[in-house]
Amino acid sequence: MLNQNQTPLLDAVTTNAKRPHSPFYTPGHKQGKGISIKLAKTFGKAVFRADLTELTELDNLFTPDGVILQAQQLAAQAFGASQTWFLVNGSTCGIEAAILATCNDGDKIILPRNVHLSAISGLILSGAIPIFINPEYDSILDIAHSITPQSLQAALEKHPDTKAVIMVYPTYYGVCGDIREIAKITHAYNIPLLVDEAHGAHFAFHPELPIPALAAGADLTVQSIHKTLGAITQASMLHLQGNRININRVDQALQLLESSSPSYLLLASLDAARQQIAIHGKELLTYTLQLADGARNKISQIPGLSVFDFPQVPGASSSVGIPQASKMLALPRNLNLDKTRLTVTVSQLGITGFEAEEILDEQFNVTPEFASLQHLTFIISLGNTAADIEQLVKAFTNLAKQYSKNIKNLTLADRGGEVIFENRNHLDILPRSPRQAFFADTETLPIKETINRTCAEIVCPYPPGIPVLMPGEIITPAALEYLQQIQSMGGFISNCADTSLCTLKIVKEIVVS
Repeated sequence: MLNQNQTPLLDAVTTNAKRPHSPFYTPGHKQGKGISIKLAKTFGKAVFRADLTELTELDNLFTPDGVILQAQQLAAQAFGASQTWFLVNGSTCGIEAAILATCNDGDKIILPRNVHLSAISGLILSGAIPIFINPEYDSILDIAHSITPQSLQAALEKHPDTKAVIMVYPTYYGVCGDIREIAKITHAYNIPLLVDEAHGAHFAFHPELPIPALAAGADLTVQSIHKTLGAITQASMLHLQGNRININRVDQALQLLESSSPSYLLLASLDAARQQIAIHGKELLTYTLQLADGARNKISQIPGLSVFDFPQVPGASSSVGIPQASKMLALPRNLNLDKTRLTVTVSQLGITGFEAEEILDEQFNVTPEFASLQHLTFIISLGNTAADIEQLVKAFTNLAKQYSKNIKNLTLADRGGEVIFENRNHLDILPRSPRQAFFADTETLPIKETINRTCAEIVCPYPPGIPVLMPGEIITPAALEYLQQIQSMGGFISNCADTSLCTLKIVKEIVVS
């Protein structure tokens, strides 16, 4: 057993930052001596002394045999992997590498339609053919959840030549699907289960949290350590276990995707975050869960607001998530919820989540992770305090008072929202692969003229970064209506060339005379 108190990479960076020497290597600021005065006043100079390059003592990210290797081995033990890679290009490069490591050009891969845009980038890079499964759709909450074992089984029966399956676990709302059964079904076809666990890095360190993907049988998982633990933004990890995935292909994919000048600030933060959660995780997360439970209980009592939860009902393995203010519905779906993720429904106040986000931010100094048409979602992590929760509850109390006269019960028709997922075909095969459409000849047309044409770009409300349209997909009236609705209500559309949505880029069709 390795000693989880150790921080070999952080220690090496600290030693080299303090070592007196004349630096004739990158970066050009030479340990902070060359930074601008404004930058020094904002951040101080100390952090720049640790902004080092791949010195001999600091190892090499792509061929580690020293302190990086030691730090990754400690992380593998802590998170339950056989091998772990540190990522400095975020979970995005990890998801892309997972697809490149398991799929060749023309290979099929099964994935949920509410997958993050990084998976679409992986499809473009690899040339893999996506077999999309619709996620379960909660018509009461108007939220897309996880894929089900039943839908995966149907997809694999229809496409037994599939090379890999991707699962999002948890979703942005904290919903965790039946990963054990999904892993079992996937492995029956002797193919790997890849998991986008970007928001679940904390799962392995507290018994009241959902089971981590590796413990449930996943072959590969990618975690954003910066999202829920204590690393610097963009610092992530890729974990692997078993023999269904070629380790050399993972190495090669990461060398293709990651910077050859990795930030040692990010790498050292991964080492420190691992040590912190491995040693103090249960204590820190117990307090975090107490904060989250307190917020959930208090906000659910405020008139006009409801809180996303999974109430347990006798006789059912679990139940569908519904606002506490609504009638409880028991369905045996084997869903679970990360209780550190708090989603508050504000639509009964007669305002959108986008409007509520602006009010909370500008009037009460409370900033959520993201807004959607009906909801605000908050990440409560080990960095939050009791004062934060007090401020959050106070803000919602005042928000509800401001709009108390507007309180009403909305029908599904009033909500709109993510019905785009409900209206799609059960199994959706694109007429062109994302790679083919991305590299095809294109033209830009007014948005009304693009209906039933093949999209050539990613169109994505952000956050949460789930594409509504992607290269190779047929543009439908429902998709355009949803995008325009998001935009009109204050949402932000990203990734496409014209974020005003006046035009879209489509594949140029060849007309034979």
